[in-house]
Order: sequence, then C-alpha cells, then structure tokens
Amino acid sequence: MLQIQHLTLIHRKDLRVLIHDFSLVLNRGDKAVLIGEEGNGKSSLLKWAADPALIDDYMEAEGIRSTQGERIGYLPQELPAEDKNRSVYEFMCQSDAFCRATPATLSERAHEWGIPLGLLYSEQRMGTLSGGEKVKIQMIRLLLDEPDILLLDEPSNDIDLETLEWMEGLIRDYDGGILYISHDETLIERTANRVILLEQLRHKQMCRHTVANIPFRQFMQERQEAFEKQAQQAYSERREEKNALERFRRIQQRVEHEQNTISRQDPSGGRLLKKKMASVKALERRYAREHEEMTEYPEMEGAIFQTFARQQTIPAGRMVLDLHLRELSRYPGDPEPIPVDFTLSMRGPEKVCIIGPNGTGKTTLLRHIYALLRENSDLKAAYMPQDYAEALDPDISPVEYLAPSGRKEEITEVRTRLGALKYTHDEMLHPIRELSGGQKAKLLLLGLCLSDANVLILDEPTRNFSPLSGPQIRRLLKSFGGAIISVSHDRKYMSEVADRVVPLARL
Repeated sequence: MLQIQHLTLIHRKDLRVLIHDFSLVLNRGDKAVLIGEEGNGKSSLLKWAADPALIDDYMEAEGIRSTQGERIGYLPQELPAEDKNRSVYEFMCQSDAFCRATPATLSERAHEWGIPLGLLYSEQRMGTLSGGEKVKIQMIRLLLDEPDILLLDEPSNDIDLETLEWMEGLIRDYDGGILYISHDETLIERTANRVILLEQLRHKQMCRHTVANIPFRQFMQERQEAFEKQAQQAYSERREEKNALERFRRIQQRVEHEQNTISRQDPSGGRLLKKKMASVKALERRYAREHEEMTEYPEMEGAIFQTFARQQTIPAGRMVLDLHLRELSRYPGDPEPIPVDFTLSMRGPEKVCIIGPNGTGKTTLLRHIYALLRENSDLKAAYMPQDYAEALDPDISPVEYLAPSGRKEEITEVRTRLGALKYTHDEMLHPIRELSGGQKAKLLLLGLCLSDANVLILDEPTRNFSPLSGPQIRRLLKSFGGAIISVSHDRKYMSEVADRVVPLARL
C-alpha cells in the first residue's frame, strides 16, 4: 500500500500552488491513472511519491508519504542525464536482480518486450537507443526487481503497437498497485479502474484535484454531465432570481412612491405604508440569503485550443514525396546502415502515419525525409522531433523561441497563443529547460501553427499531451490543409487523423 496524506506542492520559482492537501491510498490491484493538462504537477507528484528528494531543487513539498515496507518501482518520463552515457549493460547492472537472473529469465523478459536478448548486454549507450527501446530497457530492469508498487510516467511513450498491447495486459493483470501517467486514451480506457484529475483554474490561481474510483470513460462522461447539470441549474436559479428581483423592485418603487406622496393628515395610511416597507425590507433580506445559497457556476479546466495562423494548402495533384529506400543511415558515413525496403509516394494534402517495431529506424527515416523536403523549393516543411532537445534551446524562454525578432506585434501574438495553451505569464518567461515535457510539446506545436509550412514532419506528435487535450490536437492536425508525414503509435491518432498507415520493417 502507498499512502499519501495532505500533500501540497508549491513551485519554488513563481510560488504557484500546483497541488493542495492531496491524499490518496493506493492498494494492491488499484490501477490509477493521473491525468490533467501539461504543467499541472502530474510528474512532480509521481516523483515525490517515488522519492521526495527528486523534486527538492524546484518544488516545495509538504505532506506525509508512507509505503509500509513495499518496494516501489519508478519509471521517469525522461531517461536521467547520468544514465544516457551508460552502456545498456552498465545500466542493467545497477539492478542486483539483473545480476542474479538466469539467462532463461532474461530471455523471456526480452521476448516479452520485443527486443533481442543481446541488447541487454550491449555496450551501446542508452542515450543512442530509440525512444521505445529506452522505455523497454527501463521497464525490464524495473520489473526484475519485482516491485509491489509501480509508478510509471508515460510508459506508453514511443513503444510499438505490439508491445503497447502487451503492456496493457501487464498493467491490467499486475498484482500490485499502479499509479501512472499516460497520453494514450486507448490504454487508459482499457486499464484504469481509478482516475485522479489535477486541474488549474482561474488562470492557474487555484488548484483542484478529483479522485474517482471508476473507469476513465465513465469518469469523463459523468464529469461532463455533472458540469452541464450544475451549469443549467445555476443558470435557471439566476434567471428566476432576476425575475423575482424585477418584481421586488416594482413593489419597492411603488411603496416608496406612496410614502413620498401620502398626506401627513392620514396617520392610518402612514402606519400601513410603514408595515408595507417593513415587509419589503424583509423580502430584500430573504432574497439576499437565497442568493448566497444559490448553485455556483461550475468551473472546469478546459482543453487547450489552437489553430494554424497561416493555413497552407497543397493542390491535390502536386507530388509531395516519391521515396524508395533500401537502407537507412543514422548519420553520414554510417558503417552499418539499417537495411530496409521502404516505398512512399504522396500527392496533395495526404496524411500518412508510419509504424513499425522499435529500433527499425522510424525516427531516422523522418529525419531523412525532412532533409529531402527542405531541398524542395516548391514545398515548405516543418519538423517536430521526438527528442524535443533537437529543436529547443533550453536556455531561452518560450517567448524568445517563438518571437525571435522581438517585434512588439509578434510578441503580442505569441503571448496570446501561449495563453490559449494554458501558459501563465511566468511560464512564458521561464527558461525552456524548466518546462515539463508536455509544455515543451505545446511549444513545438505552436511553432508549427505559427509557421507557413505546408508539409509537417511529426515524430510522435501526440506524446505528452493529456487525454483532455488529445481530441483537440487530433482535430487540429486533421484540419491542416497541407500534407503530414508522421510516426505514431497512438491508435486514436491513426484512426482519426491518418489517411494511410505505412509500415516500416528491417530486412
């Protein structure tokens, strides 16, 4: 059992309260998903639950954490910097369970996660692995320790479809308790039996959390229904109040008029008007009490909103790409290129999604396609990498990244659009390195929206976006008037955005 009592998290830099008085008991068999918009403190909560020291450098924390001796296994959203330079074998050897495991056990684990056994003993640096391979290696090491509680930050990021379906079964059937963050709505729908929602309301001046012991789809439906019901009730009560107040004012004006015009020689009429005015004052006090007891208008943190500023299109007949590859080089002069047999021909505003097992070179392929399209003067391509560090300077702010010219009108537009993505004023000026993975994803997405590109090259475009904003991101990309070439394992993205799914496999 993992018990969290009265946890409050306050960001050290801007003193914003992310989580206030949060309590949770995670028992065996609980599969609790942690959802909320990017930057709402999900990863910080998970880190604190794993080890409070992990957030000491940027978060003030107050609360009680109790594990009662259970072993906790933690998967971070990003591989720690100190592990990127370790070989896979060195990384695995940090686990005593790996050193004790038999070859048969390790072979079974490697097969379950769809990687060759030899990779566990490889001298290849962890930082050079594909995104999916990094997740798989970390999960194998984690599960060898047989933890009682799993804390998983985006475990579905970058892994291939076959492994993703296997992971669903792992989460569903795991004996211990699991608290996890995921952007994959399909995985959440199929595995979670508890939902924890973190919200930031009133321009991030107020935080709120909700813990519901029901499946995700039911939670979302009941949340929307409760919101609409409360909003309707609040509207009806205020409409009735308005009508009642109009009647009251007419009565009040009539009595005041009679008081001003009554003759001093009519004492009985004066006494009657005095009683009427007392009744009017009593009615006024009753309305004031009723107003205090009225149903409040509900508050809900909505999904992010964005549009393409300079919408570009491609004529239906224009050739976008005609590509035939027998091998993929990961870098110039690569002595061991990846052997493939890949063909992709695209015309017009088509949206293509490339899939394939981890390690087959999908990210390398997208980089190759982007390099080709940049040389085509008839097209304007923009690229969203899987590793955000490829495109973002960690030492500049979001405003500096999106408005490099420093022109006033450009900065104004950027600030407005960042606000629509739920950035606070302080977050707009923070160095990018201080942003969460989801906030960095928003930044890259906004960069695409502000560009004049008519071809988007997207490597896992929906990763790190919350399930609340996922539908909006898919609608945005579906509405794009140009072409999209993407890599994704997001099943909702494939079904709602992609016109065609193209597999990539090694020979």
